[in-house]
Amino acid sequence: MKWRSTGVALLVMLMALTARGQNCLFKNSSFREGEKLTFRVYYNMSFIWINSGNAEFTILSDDYDNHKAYHIKGVGHTAKSFEWFYKVTDVYESYVDKETMLPLKFQRNVNEGGLKFNNEVVFNHSKGKVVSDKKEYAIPKCTQDVLSSMYFARNVDYNKYLPGDRIPFTMFLDNKVYNLYIKYLGKERVATKMGTFNAIKISPLLIEGTIFKEGNKMTIWLSDDDNHLPVRIESPILIGNIKIDLLEYENLRSPFAGLISKK
Repeated sequence: MKWRSTGVALLVMLMALTARGQNCLFKNSSFREGEKLTFRVYYNMSFIWINSGNAEFTILSDDYDNHKAYHIKGVGHTAKSFEWFYKVTDVYESYVDKETMLPLKFQRNVNEGGLKFNNEVVFNHSKGKVVSDKKEYAIPKCTQDVLSSMYFARNVDYNKYLPGDRIPFTMFLDNKVYNLYIKYLGKERVATKMGTFNAIKISPLLIEGTIFKEGNKMTIWLSDDDNHLPVRIESPILIGNIKIDLLEYENLRSPFAGLISKK
């Protein structure tokens, strides 16, 4: 498997969230510093769902290069009972400018099945450039990174779209700019390990070369409230299927109104 084919499927999902065109976001209405989200990853190859890993996302307030920034950190690791199959420890960090909501710096420290990978990307949006591992690349306006793209997606006003609409933005990953999209599928109720939610349903076009099958095979449910939390993710992969559920949350910006009933 390639290094980015991680068993911590939520982090790979973030790599898949890209879109076509340029879409800038200058306002954050969905999260705040202090927020902490914990997810559990389940794997299914036949009829049994197995706890295969966990992921945790935190947001701190920080400064980077004279900019007030959100310091977003995602940590993923396989469950101990699943380490015999494929052991993963991934750390992703993004510094996002509070004023423009664009990434300033992205760091990735990956250890997957004994294969280690480190990457640092520094963004210069005014010049349309990034420096990744000491090499310079051109980027379009408003380009996101892997981690900041998740928080970009949470700030989309989905009430402006109709089912089937595609929502554009760009993302820099592996020294390339990917041009894909997120498809809005409408709203519905979804039952998860946490409880039942009123949810916004979306499907990202997946990047070829990950463990996920190319195309609109993944489905993501966001809480239908001002937080837009990912509460359930489902997708087939090359072998089997994965399911990811939100398990715990702390310090949300707005009331968790999307949660109808808690288990």
